[in-house]
Amino acid sequence: MRLDLRQAWGNKVLVGDGAMGTFLYQKGFPVGISYEELNLISPEVVGDVHRQYMDAGAQVLESNTFSANYDKLSKYGLESKVEEINRAGVRIAREAAGKNGYVLGAVGSIRSGKRNNISTHELKRHFAQQFHALLTEGVDGILLETFYDVEEMILALSQVRQISDVPVISQFAVEDIARTLDGYTMTEALRIVEQEGADVFGFNCRTGPNGMLRALETLQGFKSLPVSIYPNAGIADYVDGEYRYGASPEYFGKMSLKFAEMGARIIGGCCGTTPEHIAEISAALRNYVPAPLPEPEEGERGRFVLHESLEQGEAAERNGEPTLVDIVKERHTVIVELDPPRDLDITKFMKGAEALKRAGVDALTLADNSLAVTRMSNMALGHLAHSRTGIRPLIHIACRDRNMIGTQSHMMGFDALGIDHVLAVTGDPARFGDLPGSSSVYDLTSFEIIRMIRQLNEGIAFSGKPLKQKAKFVIGAAFNPNVKHLDKAVQRLEKKIASGADYVMTQPIYDPELFGRLREATKHLDIPIFVGIMPLASGRNAEYLHNEVPGIQLSDEVRERMSGLEGEEGRAMGVKIAKELLDVAIKHFNGIYLMTPFMFYEMSVQLTEYVWELSGRRLSPLFH
Repeated sequence: MRLDLRQAWGNKVLVGDGAMGTFLYQKGFPVGISYEELNLISPEVVGDVHRQYMDAGAQVLESNTFSANYDKLSKYGLESKVEEINRAGVRIAREAAGKNGYVLGAVGSIRSGKRNNISTHELKRHFAQQFHALLTEGVDGILLETFYDVEEMILALSQVRQISDVPVISQFAVEDIARTLDGYTMTEALRIVEQEGADVFGFNCRTGPNGMLRALETLQGFKSLPVSIYPNAGIADYVDGEYRYGASPEYFGKMSLKFAEMGARIIGGCCGTTPEHIAEISAALRNYVPAPLPEPEEGERGRFVLHESLEQGEAAERNGEPTLVDIVKERHTVIVELDPPRDLDITKFMKGAEALKRAGVDALTLADNSLAVTRMSNMALGHLAHSRTGIRPLIHIACRDRNMIGTQSHMMGFDALGIDHVLAVTGDPARFGDLPGSSSVYDLTSFEIIRMIRQLNEGIAFSGKPLKQKAKFVIGAAFNPNVKHLDKAVQRLEKKIASGADYVMTQPIYDPELFGRLREATKHLDIPIFVGIMPLASGRNAEYLHNEVPGIQLSDEVRERMSGLEGEEGRAMGVKIAKELLDVAIKHFNGIYLMTPFMFYEMSVQLTEYVWELSGRRLSPLFH
């Protein structure tokens, strides 16, 4: 049985393959074409190169996808074929590797050490697109190679680690060991990529075996990760209109033993290397038995935690308390939305927060200028409510009002205040609110803001730079089940979960039968859903919600029951209808999300108490 890639390099030194681009050049394919396009138009040519390396003794093949990202392919008009080219590259390599070989999805630097006018947002999108294609086709690992910039490497690592725990090899191009890697020493770069989830640290390109040996020497005494080495065949020379590399295959064989003695666990070749070079490496290492890899120090490895392994919120406690995700797995859980005021008086809001705390609400959730109507800062009110009443705040974050700078600043403020439960929403367009002349920013979509907040949990800023500590946000995603095609809405929700959402909060539901359909449609999801219920305050309120508020639909029966009712009579009927909905909802979901209309928090108190009555939960006298 073939070992997994991590086990394989733990037991022996693996032989990598050699160059693809320069070998294709030697075979007559000119500089200036897209070698990656050959995956589609001449797959037999690419496959033949892979097979020659396998026949020479390679155990690890790189897919022909080094420059198969949107930015690089766009130079050839191939930007629409990113997924097609990457997936074809993996399939060709997989066929050549057979049952015993490994296939690495090759991903090169997009900035290439020179081009810095591409934005961080574009980089993330391009990396994520390529990783998705490679992983979908089933690579054994990802090889990030020829990177010059530590921060770009961190950004690439963060993108792959958001979607997979596949082995990742991080290789830098080093021309001169006297130079640092964009301001970082090599040992600093090693520590950083280790923290960010790399499995192997290495070097490739720009220099031959001697330069690689000198680079490797700088890590002696500091290596906490396995090392990979892919040197060029010396320095390229341009003779008679052709590029030639001088380092012989025999020299590569001798140097590979030195690399292995210094701890390298994957050794291959980069520019100018051929199957003959790989054959010499393979022969030199055939009977080589490496020393065991050092055991990682406690707390060093495994610090990176893949989102899927968090089990949607992780059982680890934040600030000494279980998260809402932990709680809802054990019992019925109630969160209540209370809108911040539209003026400067917070008296009634605080009374509502106190009443809800006494009723045993598990969290108080505050919208972020919902319906684009200006309200007091939910960050400030959430902090005040927590400090004065002890209730847990759950704060909405809208994409509408802040650019990426403001959003990260906002999130950093939440972390400093200890507010760790958030709900990411798109936000209603500003032109429909009380300040129609203001701008809607929308630097980020709801998917992107979820990914960015998850990135803060990994200790990485939106820019890709490392932070001094990791945030601990529990991230919610909004979901509207009041749609004609529920299956399509669930598919969209799945993308939010893949982006990093820990839990879901729905729009208010007024159709009892929808709870059952929603449960059936989402039973395959592993994260909790808090179903929304908002008691109606009056007949006019019912008609307004049904006809004018996006994402809310009332049944004809509910509208008829509310018709003409106002004041206390309307609120009483609203609570009655909400209780009927709760009778059904708690049979299907542990999570209940109550929305308070017009600051009538007494209605939410009644409904919270009704949930506890239905679920049999008895509150401590401290709540009353």
